[in-house]
This record gives sequence, C-alpha cells and structure tokens, in this order.
Amino acid sequence: FAGLADVSVAQDIPVEGEITVPVGSHSPDEDYSTLDEPVKDTIMRDLKAVGKKFVHVMYPRKSSALLRDWDLWGPLVLCVSLALMLQGGSADSKDDGGPQFAEVFVIIWFGAVVITLNSKLLGGTISFFQSLCVLGYCVMPLTVAMLVCRLVLLAGAGTVSFIIRLIVVGAMFAWSTLASTAFLADSQPPNRKALVVYPIFLFYFVISWMILTFTPQ
Repeated sequence: FAGLADVSVAQDIPVEGEITVPVGSHSPDEDYSTLDEPVKDTIMRDLKAVGKKFVHVMYPRKSSALLRDWDLWGPLVLCVSLALMLQGGSADSKDDGGPQFAEVFVIIWFGAVVITLNSKLLGGTISFFQSLCVLGYCVMPLTVAMLVCRLVLLAGAGTVSFIIRLIVVGAMFAWSTLASTAFLADSQPPNRKALVVYPIFLFYFVISWMILTFTPQ
C-alpha cells in the first residue's frame, strides 16, 4: 500500500450526499427498563394486565388485547381454581373419588394444546401461546359457574338445585364458547372457521359436563 500515500483528493470535487446523523423521535419507554423497577410496581403492572384480560372476557368483543400481550398467569390461576373446586367430588360409586386435581388440570391444558395445534394446522395466523392464552382466559365463566354450583349444592342436591345448576352452567358454557370464538375465529381462513369452532365447543362442553355432574362427598 505504499502508493496510496501519493493519492490526493482534489479540493474542487463536490461531496455528494448529506452527512448528518438521523435523529428519530425519542420515546421515554425506550430508556425504561424493568430491571430498575421496584418489585411492587412490576407485580401491580402484571396484575393490571391480567385484570384487563378478564374484563375483555367478561365483555367479549373483537379486540387484540388478549392476542397482543399474551400471558399464561391468568389461565394458570383459573385452571388451578377450577381443579381445586372440582376435587373431592363423588360419583355413583362410593369407591370412586370423582375428578381429582391432576385429572382436571391435565384435561384442561391438554385440550387447550390440542385445539391450538388444530388451529395452527388449519392455517391460523396467531401463535401457539396466543391461542393458549385466549382459551385459558375464556375458562373464567365456567370457573364462576363452578363457584355458583358449589354454593347451590350447600342448600341441597334436589331437583330444583339441579335445574339451577343446569341453567347457570349452560349460560356460562355459551359465554365461554362465544368469547373464545370472538378472539380466535378471525384468525382462521373463512372456509375453515367451522373446523376451529367445533373443537372449542367440545372443549368447553367437557368442562361444563364435569361441573354439572359434580356432587360433593
């Protein structure tokens, strides 16, 4: 490279282009780091996010809130709560302890995974965990139905009690199905929506049947 020392640039050669450093809009969120955030603020922020998702399930509408900021904390709490309330039920046989915690837990999560895989195989545009988030949060009406059924069963297990539980579980089953399809149906091809809605219907129907047939020991 010895010859490069003799190369000079003429002073009258114009330099094309604009030599400036682009300065974009600086958002305060870019400098915000959760590492410097107090633990209390982090917990409160996550609780508010979970609460907003519960509100979206209570008033289902076409919104991307459950899909954009997905999490599995709410579904986990709902699944554990429902499994705990279903634990200790008795069936027709005295030796049969009814649905236990592990069985209910596995049925709910395995069913949600199967529905999610079916949605992806049919050409769904949402991610795996987004679908799990929606299906898990939409179990909330059935969890409320289970709580109401437990309270009704405290007064007795007669015909009137069964009719009340049937109405409550049926209404909450419809609520869960409509809420989940409101978020998931638009993510599927138009000619395959029925193939996605049908497994969702069966998923919540099985959970509803477990709630309706539950009788405490």
